[in-house]
Amino acid sequence: MAGSPIIPPLPDLLAGCLRQHRRSQELLYRQFYGYAMSVCLRYTQTREEAVEVLNDGFLKVFTRLNQYNPEQPFKPWLRRILINTATDHYRQTVQYHSQHDLLAAEHVSSTDADAVSGLSHEYLLSLVQTLTPAYRLVFNLYAIDGYSHDEIAGQLGISVGASKSNLARAREKLRLLLQKKTNDEYARVAR
Repeated sequence: MAGSPIIPPLPDLLAGCLRQHRRSQELLYRQFYGYAMSVCLRYTQTREEAVEVLNDGFLKVFTRLNQYNPEQPFKPWLRRILINTATDHYRQTVQYHSQHDLLAAEHVSSTDADAVSGLSHEYLLSLVQTLTPAYRLVFNLYAIDGYSHDEIAGQLGISVGASKSNLARAREKLRLLLQKKTNDEYARVAR
């Protein structure tokens, strides 16, 4: 492609960004846009909201790049900033945090991972997008990004029990959606 810019090695890009070179910032943004957008889409309801979180996240990257340790991989550092930005966005936009007692989720059962093995990434992402913001955020933080319930509770300002309850309810909602898809497909085949 004649119009595509040649992207310098990451250390050179980061050095340019530290010197606040706009071209280096643009190239870093372009290089990691797809990865960053995939992270942001998991934490937001709409694509527009994901773009907002992504742009806020990159602004934080550019202003805090001096805190990055070049001896560590860049992508996990970027992911951490994006996740923190998404949780900040969630706290700013949600008026009411639904906190449920852990006892309310005792009847909820977990599902096997095998149930999702045949589904596409896009379809699974669309199912996760249907969850309420609180459920989606806790599900992503715990199931996808490996945060503990203590970390989630601290980051979102909720109790550990609320984190566990939101995760259980998110899993139950996803299980019901997957079960509905299976039943719908069975009904089509049976006709």
